[in-house]
This record gives sequence, structure tokens and C-alpha cells, in this order.
Amino acid sequence: MDAFLDKAQNIHTTEEAKALLWEQIPNPLPETIQALELSLQAHQGQQRKSGEPYIVHPILVAAITAAFSNDETMVQAALLHDVVEDTTYGIKELEKKFGDDVAHMVEGLTKIVEIRDEELISSDSNERLINSALTFRKMLIASIKDIRVLVIKLCDRLHNMLTLDALSVEKQKRIAEETLVVYAPIAHRLGISQLKNRLEDLSFYYIYPKDYKQIDDFIQSNAQNLQFKLNAFIRNVKDMMHKDGFEENSFEVFGRVKHYYSIYMKMHRKGVSIEEVLDLLAVRIIVEKPIECYKVLGLMHLNFTPLISRFKDYIAVPKENGYKTIHTTLFNKEGILEAQIRTHEMHRLAEYGVAAHWKYKDGNDSVNLEWVESLHYQNESIEEFYELAKSDLFSEDITVFSPKGDYFTLPKGSVALDFAYAIHSEVGKNATQALINKHKAPLLTVLKNGDIVKILKDDEPHLHCSWLDAVKTSKAKDGIRSACRARLKESDMLSAYNILGTLFEQKSESMKELVDKVELKESIHRLPIQLDYHKEAIHKVADYLGTKELRFWEVLKKGYKKPKRKEIEHFYFFTNKNIDGIEFDYCCHPKVGDQIVAFYKDSKAIVHHKLCKKAYGNIVAGEPMLFVDWSDEKLSRYRLIISLQNQKGILADLLSSLTELNLNVISIELGIQSSDRAEYCQIEVESNESKKSTLAAKISQRFKLIEIISLDDAYNK
Repeated sequence: MDAFLDKAQNIHTTEEAKALLWEQIPNPLPETIQALELSLQAHQGQQRKSGEPYIVHPILVAAITAAFSNDETMVQAALLHDVVEDTTYGIKELEKKFGDDVAHMVEGLTKIVEIRDEELISSDSNERLINSALTFRKMLIASIKDIRVLVIKLCDRLHNMLTLDALSVEKQKRIAEETLVVYAPIAHRLGISQLKNRLEDLSFYYIYPKDYKQIDDFIQSNAQNLQFKLNAFIRNVKDMMHKDGFEENSFEVFGRVKHYYSIYMKMHRKGVSIEEVLDLLAVRIIVEKPIECYKVLGLMHLNFTPLISRFKDYIAVPKENGYKTIHTTLFNKEGILEAQIRTHEMHRLAEYGVAAHWKYKDGNDSVNLEWVESLHYQNESIEEFYELAKSDLFSEDITVFSPKGDYFTLPKGSVALDFAYAIHSEVGKNATQALINKHKAPLLTVLKNGDIVKILKDDEPHLHCSWLDAVKTSKAKDGIRSACRARLKESDMLSAYNILGTLFEQKSESMKELVDKVELKESIHRLPIQLDYHKEAIHKVADYLGTKELRFWEVLKKGYKKPKRKEIEHFYFFTNKNIDGIEFDYCCHPKVGDQIVAFYKDSKAIVHHKLCKKAYGNIVAGEPMLFVDWSDEKLSRYRLIISLQNQKGILADLLSSLTELNLNVISIELGIQSSDRAEYCQIEVESNESKKSTLAAKISQRFKLIEIISLDDAYNK
């Protein structure tokens, strides 16, 4: 495949492109020839940025598609993939000429609107992230109906990456970054390692050219020695297998230097130089039957010393994308090598993934495509969608087991709650605790590869809103976020009736009927959180009472006072009730900026976090409530502990920097060893920054921040 792609990369004329296509399809169907002729006609006179005829691109995309799939309907769609978008031809015309199958694929590809050159923006902007996410979502939605759309799109992107030299350096980097974070992970999930590896290496070349050159220089300068080691090891393996009874033609052994991006990732994960990467070389041993894989594994471990911590059996426990192979890392006199042992069928699946289904016509449906459905998240902002998708696609995997032996693939760093949601969303919602390897553990315990996990649960759902950042999988994040949004909306709706009941001195149940009559039922959940809406709703209810419910209004208006804004401590209320003070219950700890509710009891406001369990019980019970929010003018207060070097003027520099960060210094306490040396200081400051992590990041850029503590816990009052 590498030789084929190298050849495709160096083709710049229509005739050469056609010759390569017919090499892949020696006996094309009449429809395939017709698709080529139509594409030639449609793109006549068009040129790419490089100056070569545009038609070269769709022909080479079709040739790459043919190399990966052998499915001529996919080849026809690849030839026509830019026709609808760039010419006057429509989907209906293609449907008449080539049938529903090809037309639907072309339509799916057309919906995946590329980010055009003029829309390319700086590679570090938020807009870039959003554009990548939009492209990503369009790809997934189009591919849910027909996964072939995604395979053709990957082949299209691969040819774009092969010809990226024609663009400016800025555009090269921009497209390469999108390829690395959007397209390569999808190729991995589809199990097409040939595509994934090439996309990663091409992206790596443009994004980190210095790192790429460092690895390339090392590999090229050591090529002869590496090849010698590889050949010697392959010879040893073949001799051992022959002696153990394997026939000459019943197996294959071949080797390779690992692809550059995987070497780069090893260097960065372990913090080592390329000279220190242990296993630059890998051999593949391909046999006929699965049982023979284990026989070869035994030979390897009996004749070489295995590095047991690196052993993985993906035949017994396949990867989520269907990948099956035994991996073992071995010490031998030539050094350290990785051996991958698989059957011919496993090899086809590993190299071509989902495309093997069409390439080999073997009816192999081993590739798991459920992840495509699972990534079609509902009702999420584009940033949240991208965050959820990255959790699923861009991380290393671990495998954990249920007590019955069912296995689940999760991102590395997943916690027990991720496992609960992987079993079923209802299990995740009701989870209370986990048994990990038969030992009780909290739901936020990080799981290790091979753990056996059982989830303990209640009959009632449990809210885990503060755990959103602790879980790794999109299913857990999506489940927690949805449950918490639903709870907040329900709480806001019920709170609205309680607040109106308090204002008008009525039971909250009677306010439900009034709200329905004034046609505010659909929007009433906004009342506790939007002051303008709150005022408008009060007026509507009061006006209705004044005109329709005359007796009730006569009784009411005697004691009814118009509500006003009242500021007390760092809260403000909008109410017609007297508030003698503010209290906090023991059950929750609202911080400045948290969503809060206030109950009215004995002329006092009792403040809770909105997601507090006790507060929810009071809301459901219809307890009297007040409109409450944090005062706009309240500054957040923090205690900082900062390490200071023994350096003249350092304290003045610190105070000057804090002023630049708009921090108001309230007090400062020095830890002093001698009269001229301060080792650390403790400072209390006020800031209009309510997020502790954001402020910590700003301070840490200039000084060594030991600790930052928020002093805005409501209990401190």
C-alpha cells in the first residue's frame, strides 16, 4: 500500500491518474467508465491550486478508494464526489444515470461541506475548533445512513494530504491539524490502520516539522543497522517455526520500523529521546488458524524473554473497532522488538477495517460501528459536542470486565461511574458505589486495565452534577449533563410557583392554575433566574387577578406590597417581604457564582445550592421561596500562599503584579527566616474573577503558587 500511495502522490496528469485507477480495477463496469467520463466533462477547464487539472483529484480519490475497498459503487461515488458541489449537475441527474446507491453516497459526501481555503483561520483560535467540530459532526451524521460515505471521505482527505505542498505553510498546518484530530481518529475507529497511519504521519510532517526531521534523520542514518536487526530476528522466528512443524507456505513473517507519529507519541508519553525508545521495530507473524496464534506465542515466550507488562491479547478480548492480534514485546540479542501475531483474516481486518468487507467480499462484519450512533449527541452546543467526541475518539483505551466476564472498552483514565454508564444509562443514573476486584470503592475511582467491576445501585436516581469533569466517556458526561439540566429546569419551574405563592400569599398549587390562565406555563421556569421575566410575570398575574378574580384581588390588595430589590450581604432579593437576615443550612456549601435558591421562614432567607438534595425536597413540598441571586458588586475573595525566592525587590514585584491582575490586596503575612529573607507569603485578595482555576492560572504564570483557597464559602459569613 505504501508503494501505491507514493505513486499516487507523484501523479499530476489526467492520463497517469486514469492508468492508476485501471490498475486497481482491470475490468471496470460500464457505469464506472461512464462516471469517469461524466466527471471529466463536469470538471473540464478547472484547475487545483497547484495548477494541475482538477479532474486528477477525483480520479486519484477513486483509485485510493478502489485500493481500500474494491467496491465499484464506492469508486463511482468517489469519481463524482465533487460534481454536485462544484458543477451544474444535480443529485437527481446522477440518480437517473447511476441509481439510488451511488446518488445517496454522493449526496452524503456533498453534505460534508469542506472548510474552504478562504475560511481557513489561525490554527490556535476558538473558531478553528468550532469549524473542525462542525465538519466532524456533518461527517458523522452523513455516515450514520451509509458508512461507505465515511470511507470515501477519508480517501479524499488522504489525497488532499498527499498534495498539501501546493498550499501556504499556514494552510498546510491548519488542514494537517484538522486531519490529526478529526480524520485519523475516525480511520482508527473504522479499523483502517493503513489509512490512519498515513494520515497521522502526513499531519505530523506539517504540524511538527522539526520533530519529524529529528526522527527521520535518526531512522535514515540507522536504516542499515535497523534492517539488519529486523532480518536477523525474522530469520530466527522462521527457523523456530519450521522446527516446530509449521509448513513453509502456512505462515508469513515480515517486519517494519514503526511509523513516525507513533514513535513521536512514545517519546512524549515517556519523556525520552528517540535513542531511548525501546521498540522501534515490529514483526508480524501471520498464520492460518486462531489456535496457531497461541502456539506461536508459546514459541516466542519460550525462546525469547517477554516483557510481560507489554503483553496484550486482543484475540481473546478484541478492541472496540474489531481489531484482533496478540501483541508481545521480546528481548533478544538484537535488542527489543514487538511481535504481532494474527491470522490472515485478522490481518485483513487490521489493515482495511470496515473496508475489508467490500475489498475481500468475505461477509466479515467484525468492525463495531455502534460508536457512530453513540457520537450523534442530541441538543448539545458545538463545543460540548466536540468535547464529548474527543473523549470517545482521541484517547488510549483500557478494557475492564463485569463479574460475568463481559468486557467493556473505555478511555484511559475512566472511573467506575464511566463503567456504570457503559452498561446502561439507567445504571449510571442510579449508581451509588462500585465493587472493584471485589473491594468496595467510590464511583470516582480510576479504573485500571483488566479490573473486574460491579456497580451497586439504588432504585432512585442520584445526581452527580459536580462529577461532570471527573468522568471521561461521552456517555457518562452526556448522561450527567442531561440529568442535571432536567433537574434544574424542574426545580426552576416548581420554584416559580413557590415564589409567586409567597409574593401573593397563596399556596403554590393555586399559582399553577393562574400561570396556566395567563399563558406562561411553557416559560415559567425562567422566573427564578431572569429578573426581567420575573417582573413581567408578576405584572401579568397581578393584572389578571385585578380583572378576572375580583373577590380574591380585593382581599389580596389590602396586604399586598409591591416587590423591590433588596441587597443584603452579597445577595440581592426581589420581594415584598421583610428579610431580617440570611441563614445557611448544614447540607450544602454554595460558593459565589453557584446557582442558588432561597426559602422564606420566620422572616429570614435560608440560602441553599440549587442542586442540594434537601433544597429539592423543600421545593417539591411547596415551601415559601424568594427570588435570589448573587450581588453584581460582590468581589470573590481568595487566600493565596505564594513561594518567594531570596531576591531583592521580589515582594514589591509580587504586589505590583497582583495590581496588574486587578487584585485588591486585603492582608499580607510573611513567613520570615531572617530579616532580609522571606521564603513564602500568605495574602488575602479580592477579585472580580469568580473561577478559582482561571485566577490560579494567571498567577502561576508569574509566581510559584503553592495554594489558592476560595473564601467565598457562604458558611464563612
